[in-house]
Amino acid sequence: MANRLRQRQVNQALMGIPRRAESSDRVTLTRTFVAAGSFSAMLHSSDHQVLYGRRGAGKTHALLHLSDLVDRAGDVAVYLDLRTLGSAGGLYSDSGLPAAVQGTQLLVDTIEAVHEELLAVAVERELGDPDTLLPALDALAEAATAVEVVGEVERETKASSAEEVTHGLELGLPPTARVSVGHRRSATGESRLRRSGTERHRVVFGPLGRALRAVTRALTGRRMWLLLDEWSSLPRQLQPLLADLLRRSFLPTPGITVKIAAIERRSRFRAGLADGDHLGIEVGADAASAVSLDDLMILDDARTRAQEFFAQLFFNHAAARLVAMLPSPPGDAAAFVAEAFRGSAFGELVRAAEGVPRDAINIAALSAQHAHDQPIGVRDVRLAARDWFLRDKQSAISGDEAATALLRKLVDEVVGRRRSRTFLLDRAPGPRHELIADLYDARLLHVLRRGLADQHRPGTLYDGFAIDYGCYVALLLGEDSRRPRGSWLTLPKGVPPDGFCLAREAVDLDRL
Repeated sequence: MANRLRQRQVNQALMGIPRRAESSDRVTLTRTFVAAGSFSAMLHSSDHQVLYGRRGAGKTHALLHLSDLVDRAGDVAVYLDLRTLGSAGGLYSDSGLPAAVQGTQLLVDTIEAVHEELLAVAVERELGDPDTLLPALDALAEAATAVEVVGEVERETKASSAEEVTHGLELGLPPTARVSVGHRRSATGESRLRRSGTERHRVVFGPLGRALRAVTRALTGRRMWLLLDEWSSLPRQLQPLLADLLRRSFLPTPGITVKIAAIERRSRFRAGLADGDHLGIEVGADAASAVSLDDLMILDDARTRAQEFFAQLFFNHAAARLVAMLPSPPGDAAAFVAEAFRGSAFGELVRAAEGVPRDAINIAALSAQHAHDQPIGVRDVRLAARDWFLRDKQSAISGDEAATALLRKLVDEVVGRRRSRTFLLDRAPGPRHELIADLYDARLLHVLRRGLADQHRPGTLYDGFAIDYGCYVALLLGEDSRRPRGSWLTLPKGVPPDGFCLAREAVDLDRL
């Protein structure tokens, strides 16, 4: 009975892991963060960076973790969730306004949010020189909120005139009989000017740049880190405008580092202009580098490393709860996994997660719910993976008939006919590659290797994909879970190694 109670508490710790980073405090986020490879060192560099990753890859967790590290080091971190700027139903959603007006308002909201965060830092942490920092913040607010009236001008003018001229005629008559002939002339005029228009924000980059430089000087050697999260939540037509305004204000200011978290295919940092110039940020030039969490989390060729990563992730999250719940909690990640999972169940969970931390956390929570007061088994993981697939992933493309049909054909071809979970695609763009990108964004396809070269066709490059575990888990549920290694679906078959004729292995989307 005591063992079952302990096991139930271990499972409850897994079920209690927060699904989103925003729901945890900064201390918990720092304690539970697990870096993949050299990611932490890259993230903490002072270069401007764009951090790419699909939903659930850990972008928000990484930025909040970096924010805590920056504050601990004595620098100033300004974290902004771009979903919270402005107001719902405001300028951003008004399609009737020009994009320039919406984008300028977005920049103003961004700078005002930065101002509020810096003001809070100046008051609460007492950093920098208050005699120069507060005036610099006032200048920043003034530069961000300048307004002008722009619109049609109506001019109204009224005029009238009259004239009188008198001429005397002498006809040899007496003075009393003199005749005068003439007319009268006068002139009046009236002019009225009426202006009508819309009040719009005007950002002047000279004062804004000077204000930012004054702020960084007043911070007396401390670097300001501007961390912009949820970039992809902004309307795509506004993203290059905000990017360009950042390029002209924050990026060139010494002492400021900008990090942007975004979903790659839903982000637009640059737009071309008619004169050949560009608007926005050129990733790789204006922003020094782009880091992809999706690439860092490719785990096909290092299953041991993947298991170590997720074991530490679960242990970091569950440890605080277990200390309060158990008299003798597991001392490390390995002991926690050994107590929470039975047999090869943990390896099956790592495979089901396909390298996505949020998927791993949700599948683990559902697995613990199925197991109740027993260690989690392989069948519990498979049931949980099926539930999560139906509840979250499949519903993401339920309204896209073309993407749904393509996924069904891929599963029939790769899993059904080829008896595999992996396949290759030519990197050359085609009419159906946008659907592949949509399936990848929905975490229904996963990239294992990029840019594979074929020695028989050197000019053609291929990407290696894996079909999501949830797409074929129903087949696994029909098998005997006590002998999981007997199934071809559970074999660690990856993409073909270099030297194969990749053209014969690749899937032809046009013929599919």
